[in-house]
Amino acid sequence: MAGVAPAPVRLVLGEEELLVERAVQDVAAEVRAAEPGAELRRYRATELSPVDLADALSPSLFAEARIVVVASAHEAGKELATAVLEQAADVAEGITLVVTHAGGARNKALADTLKAKGAAVTRCDKVTRHEERADFVRSEIRRAGGKIAPDAVGVLIEAVGSDLRELASAAGQLVADTGGVVDEKAVRRYHRGRAETTGFAVADKVVAGDRAGALEALRWALVLGVPPVLVSDALSDAVRTLAKVGSAGRGDPNRLAGALGMPPWKVRRAQGQVRSWRPEAIADAVALTAQLNADVKGASPEPAYALERAVLLLCAARGIR
Repeated sequence: MAGVAPAPVRLVLGEEELLVERAVQDVAAEVRAAEPGAELRRYRATELSPVDLADALSPSLFAEARIVVVASAHEAGKELATAVLEQAADVAEGITLVVTHAGGARNKALADTLKAKGAAVTRCDKVTRHEERADFVRSEIRRAGGKIAPDAVGVLIEAVGSDLRELASAAGQLVADTGGVVDEKAVRRYHRGRAETTGFAVADKVVAGDRAGALEALRWALVLGVPPVLVSDALSDAVRTLAKVGSAGRGDPNRLAGALGMPPWKVRRAQGQVRSWRPEAIADAVALTAQLNADVKGASPEPAYALERAVLLLCAARGIR
């Protein structure tokens, strides 16, 4: 509200880096709306002493506005944590203290005390579920001034991946390139090359039983630098989806989506795919992808070979009748 001074102490709580950075930027923008010349100073808790903190929060001779950010406060030592609480209790006029904390058990007392003392809290929890990423994509498209078709959201996530920075960048670029209306056709047009070389492309071929296509997609993915662990993750996700949808039985995808924790379009697609897989084959596939996950994370000296072997075995498992 106009005329209301910004809260002097802000706690940004969570470990989603993009959202944390944006929260800090939002505080700076809020302060600068009233004080355009406000200086932004950033410090990492591990590189800051209590004396340095006191100096950063000391009012200047001309009372210029200042935003002081103490980043990664969960890494702060005992002395600095105590100093942060002491300084937060009496922040000088014109100064805004922003403390970022990952939100875990480490130095939890610091975050809890700041909240109890009235710090304004912004949550930046890690985005892990597909529905949360989908919500993020929709909000990014709106943030850029565009609209996205429902069926295009999942396609964009599959093409780009789960990293929020990359999703945000892709969303903004799509709005700029399409004039603001983003549909599935546009996503596939602008991200076709990348989508065809992701682990999801390999997984789709495996689930369909396309042995030659899966091997070709895998080799292209590796040549173009897709990390083996991402291909493994995509294969594991595809197999888990088959297992979950197969065990749920036939039903309305819209009704099953909530119980299974996945979007209706994904349930609908898996219902068509799972008909070609016997329960025993899915069980074998689950075991194969679990071993593959270990192989690409160090158990095997040749991750590429482990991936190729897993693709062959998965396709063979699907083909058993």
